[in-house]
Amino acid sequence: QVQLVESGGGLVQAGGSLRLSCVASGRTFSSYHMGWFRQAPGKAREFVGAISWSGGTYYPGSVKGRFTISRDNAKNTVYLQMNSLQPEDTAVYYCAADALNRGNYYRTSNYDYWGQGTQVTVSS
Repeated sequence: QVQLVESGGGLVQAGGSLRLSCVASGRTFSSYHMGWFRQAPGKAREFVGAISWSGGTYYPGSVKGRFTISRDNAKNTVYLQMNSLQPEDTAVYYCAADALNRGNYYRTSNYDYWGQGTQVTVSS
């Protein structure tokens, strides 16, 4: 069983930055693809980005150029650096682990483990 714990959320003004962290339990973190998703009230969970076990990164157009994912396998941690935040980025942000390396990073169903989420609120 893998446990994921996110942190780093909070309230920020438009144009500001936040860095989210996700710490994973277990010894096989380095072999997992890791994803970040977000969910705003009344909306479906949305793909924000992913990083493969080998370090390749993938982003949707809505955040590309503003968000950056990285990982530190020695610390079992994946990061989401968010810059130029806008009110529409307000959501609960979740990290997730694809333990079977399925790829198709945007699919929530491809992830086996999820964190509890951390709230990000961007004020205008």
